[in-house]
Amino acid sequence: MATKAVLAGGTGYIGSVLARVLAEGGHDVVVLTRRSPAGASALPDGARAVRWNPAQPGAGWAAELRDAAAVINLAGTNIGARPWTPGRRREILDSRLRATGGLVEAMAALPAGERPKALVSASGVDYFGERGDETLDEGSPPGDSALLAEVCGRWEAAARRAEPLGVRVVLMRTGLVLSRDSLALRLMAMPFRLFAGGPVGSGRQWVSWVHLADVAGLYVLAAREGTIAGPLNVVAPEPVPNAELAREIGRALRRPSRLRAPAPLLRLALRRQAELLLVGHRVLPRVALAHGYAYRYPALAAALADSLGRSSPAPGR
Repeated sequence: MATKAVLAGGTGYIGSVLARVLAEGGHDVVVLTRRSPAGASALPDGARAVRWNPAQPGAGWAAELRDAAAVINLAGTNIGARPWTPGRRREILDSRLRATGGLVEAMAALPAGERPKALVSASGVDYFGERGDETLDEGSPPGDSALLAEVCGRWEAAARRAEPLGVRVVLMRTGLVLSRDSLALRLMAMPFRLFAGGPVGSGRQWVSWVHLADVAGLYVLAAREGTIAGPLNVVAPEPVPNAELAREIGRALRRPSRLRAPAPLLRLALRRQAELLLVGHRVLPRVALAHGYAYRYPALAAALADSLGRSSPAPGR
């Protein structure tokens, strides 16, 4: 029997793929969007758009949460698209708190028996801050050494306010997402295409990555599996140092990977935003593996070959 999944942020990079996967699985998919429903024309068959404003949790969109199997929260201003001016840093945090707070307030207004079964809310491995070579899993404590560590901590706290309402909350701590549509990967690959690619900074900082196909798969797992609650690391099983990532990008593009981008130059050019490249996280997906999730792309070489447009070995199933 089809179940209802409500997606906030369902027209974005991850949300659009997840909406398609859920719709193809026979679910009733409702996408909450700031655009007019007519403007969300790219939605797959089986998905419908409902206009929302999280500042109005008593508006008509809130009724869509009633009896949902899961509310999936992906809403928030893009982190890497523009420079981190003070105003932009505030908007990165405030947009996430507004969206999450509006969803939780709308859930609280529903009768207890009609509330969604689960809130699956986006977060990031940036939660852990700068931790060097420390191996991190879902039980590791938060960090406080980077701007995004604070953003993720407060974002997760806002989502957890649904727990006293009887809603199962899953916090999706996502790493670097790889796919053919990944803006981050396109920017990373550009120097390599110009024969000027290589490690960033020391090259020793860890990169926890995941293919977009597995991001969607792990969100489906979190929404479906009632025994999963709390953090879930949305990363592949094998994080790599930045220098190894550079070698693999060079190999996938058949380009050299020897020119290093010095950390001081990146900090001068990007200021606080340089932490996106220089702060590392060695994160393992213990919860996903414990629940038997089978990665489509467990190996970096195959994930990059697919994402950078070359033929690749058949992904793991």
